[in-house]
Parts: sequence; structure tokens; C-alpha cells
Amino acid sequence: MLEQIDQQAQQLMWEVRQQTLQLMTKEFNVAEKTSARDLVTTVDKQNEKMIDDRLKEIDPTCRIVSEEGFGDQVNDLKGHVWIVDPIDGTMNFVMQKRNFAIMMGLYIDGKPALGYIMDVVEGTLYHGGIGKGVFANQQRLRTPANKSLADSLMVMNGYLTMNNVHGLQKAARKARGLRMYGSAGIEMIYVLTGCLGAYVSHLHPWDLAAGRVLAEELGLVVKPIDDDHLNVLSSNFVLVATKQAGQDLLNIAE
Repeated sequence: MLEQIDQQAQQLMWEVRQQTLQLMTKEFNVAEKTSARDLVTTVDKQNEKMIDDRLKEIDPTCRIVSEEGFGDQVNDLKGHVWIVDPIDGTMNFVMQKRNFAIMMGLYIDGKPALGYIMDVVEGTLYHGGIGKGVFANQQRLRTPANKSLADSLMVMNGYLTMNNVHGLQKAARKARGLRMYGSAGIEMIYVLTGCLGAYVSHLHPWDLAAGRVLAEELGLVVKPIDDDHLNVLSSNFVLVATKQAGQDLLNIAE
């Protein structure tokens, strides 16, 4: 049953990508949620409605947590719970028309099961699950080399960097270089493929769910730096990294 769900979920991701590319060629509305830096578009909403409706067909007993509010009220992770981000990196989508992703993650009784990150513009679906491996389209990914922080590029968002949250400016100085892309999905992809050694950000459930599945399947470190327990239904300061870079960063973080 899970294999069938996986195949249908992959097909759904390609269909939502096609819808997104089509909607990008037309006018769409942009609104502010909490600030001028926190945007939502009609494309976010149309994507989320399509994903949520289709997931209910693919996995009828599931519950859905989705960013723009079309999902269910979910307070626990019993059974099948999908966590959906219809456009991750909406600011990039609006301002650049690139560097954004679509993400879905399935958790079964609280445990990571399946994850999907679609790099929309590049046309690459990163997908896989626990015990299944991780793939870029049909090419299986290997676990990235276990590089140290000093031998790695790392990503932090602007807020963490400018405000030195958890003393992370010191970590940024220790890394070989610092990058910012503005999309959790794109940044996760770069860690999965070994382009980055470490990624730290304040992540909401829809930012983290898919990438966590794929990163853990590849043997990467996924853990909060502000708590002992990672709760995928809450927001956390999360580290995703190689084991060595992750340990180096945790030794620095305050």
C-alpha cells in the first residue's frame, strides 16, 4: 500500500509543478500575511487546494497539515499525517521566479515515512523514504561526504545571521563560506546533494517535514539546537548537516 501511495504522490508532485509553471505565466495576486516579507499568492492557495484534495484521494484516511489553511486541525501524529508546503520560498517565487520548491512529507504514527521536494524551475523531484533510499528523479543519491564545518559551505537565514541567534555568527565564520537562498526546500536539496555541509534555520512544520525524511534516510543529522526533542508539528531552530559539521556547529552554538 505504501508503495502505491508513493508512486501516486510522485505523480501528484509533477502535476502540481505543471500547474505552477502555467500559473506563473499569468497574473496572480500577492498578499502580505504577517509582514511585507511574509507573502502568500493565489498560486500558493491553488497549489495547496490541489495537493490536499488529491492526497485525500490517494490516502483516504490521512490528515493534512498545510501552510495556507486548507488542511485539517492536527494536534497529534497518529495514523497517516501529510505535511504540505505548496510553495516554499514564496518571496523568491514572486521576486525571482526561481529558487522555490513544493514539498510534502508523510509521517506514520509520528515516524518519518516519505518525503518529496520538487525544485520547480529545475524540474527535479527529490524523493524517497525510510528504508527506500533517496532519489533525484530516478538517480539514487549517495550519503554526502562527512565534511567538517571548516571544510563546508553552510546556510543560515538573514535573521539568525544578523541577530547572532545562539551565537551562530561564530559558526558562520568557522565555515568555509556562508550562503543564503531563501527557501528551506532548496537549502535542504543542497545539503542532500553535498553542496552544503550544514543548514540552520527556524523552521515551521511544512518547512521541515519533507527534508527531514530525506536527510535522515541519507544518514545526515537533523536535530533542534534549542530543544532536546524535535517536534515536527511545532516550529524549531533546526540543524541539518553532515555528522561532523553538525557536531562542530553544536559545539559552537550557545
